[in-house]
Amino acid sequence: MGTVTSLDTIANLKPIARDRLTLVEPEFESIQQIPVGQVGTVLEIYEGENPSYLIEFADLKGREYAMAVLTPDEVLPLHYELPMAS
Repeated sequence: MGTVTSLDTIANLKPIARDRLTLVEPEFESIQQIPVGQVGTVLEIYEGENPSYLIEFADLKGREYAMAVLTPDEVLPLHYELPMAS
């Protein structure tokens, strides 16, 4: 889990079924799943035997519409800069 930290931006690598979502905004109650590639933010990191992340999904205006707990194999950390060799 060393490459993902709190407030990192991620994309989900697998669809997230409705029963795994906490929907926040009423206008999104009809969501049946979150498709692959949605961008989210890591809010919490749960370490231990089965590590996972609490991910917040928000629209372009920054309004949160859903949250889900995802495992490391379900997220792809997104990077805005290339790592520089030291």
